[in-house]
Amino acid sequence: MEAAATRCYRHPSYETYVSCVRCERFICPDCMREAAVGHQCVECVKEGQRSVRQARTAFGGTVSRTAVPVVTYALIALNVLAYLAELIRPGTVGRFAMTGAGLTDADGGRYVYVDGGYPGFDVVGVVDGEWYRLLTGAFLHLPPDGSSFGSLPFGALHIVFNMYALWNLGRVVEEQLGRVRFLALYLLSALGGSVLVYLVSPADEVVGASGAVFGLAAAFYVISRRLGRDMRAVNSFLAGFLVWMLLSAAFTSWESHLGGLLTGAAVTVVYAYAPAGRRTAVQAAGCVVLAAVLVLLVVLKTSALTG
Repeated sequence: MEAAATRCYRHPSYETYVSCVRCERFICPDCMREAAVGHQCVECVKEGQRSVRQARTAFGGTVSRTAVPVVTYALIALNVLAYLAELIRPGTVGRFAMTGAGLTDADGGRYVYVDGGYPGFDVVGVVDGEWYRLLTGAFLHLPPDGSSFGSLPFGALHIVFNMYALWNLGRVVEEQLGRVRFLALYLLSALGGSVLVYLVSPADEVVGASGAVFGLAAAFYVISRRLGRDMRAVNSFLAGFLVWMLLSAAFTSWESHLGGLLTGAAVTVVYAYAPAGRRTAVQAAGCVVLAAVLVLLVVLKTSALTG
């Protein structure tokens, strides 16, 4: 008497005589996954992967040989899209640039802020509740002709240099930190740069990802020290960033650079030295506390400006 044909539990139309070595259900070639002995079904393979503890870096990032720096690429794409928006709508820069306090007239002319405003002029900037500028300015860059910023000679090179630095630093830092920690580092560094601009030079109009990039440079330095790497090349790299910050102070926002650098260093120190048993909780708490301090500084500065 001929035995009844057995069929794949996921694809009943397939006749098969191979069963999963774990659950013993019959599986067709499409459902077979190689195992140390025999084959396993798709569901058993997934269950086995969930039960295996995934390796982590010293900072909590997931260890993977094929990890794609998704956040780095996404941030580059956002900066490029924002730049295209500037080209299409030139008023984008004035609307979303980091501006602490200023006055505008009916024709869009910019003037120095006066406490309490001035008849016939509108108050603009963070001082008027436009807090979004603290982050949106970090995704904008100088227009090709520099028209919104006097006669600055950078033009499109501004975004090119920043995106090149983000591409180089972001891939390395994101690999160690993981996507969520890396994104928090980037945004907090950008915020820290804008906050220092607001504290020191509230009348300035600032754009660029430089503050966040300087934060990544500081993170790269802290990561290298934490991992015990040869620091000679790393020290030279960071020294180059610091020299650039000093030389560019005459025509760029050193406040944004320094604020991003200090904030990025602070965030990564928390990441690097959080105790292993409570690493995620301590890292999250550190980021929240730092964000709260930055917000408090903005509130205090706004109070001082508005009397």
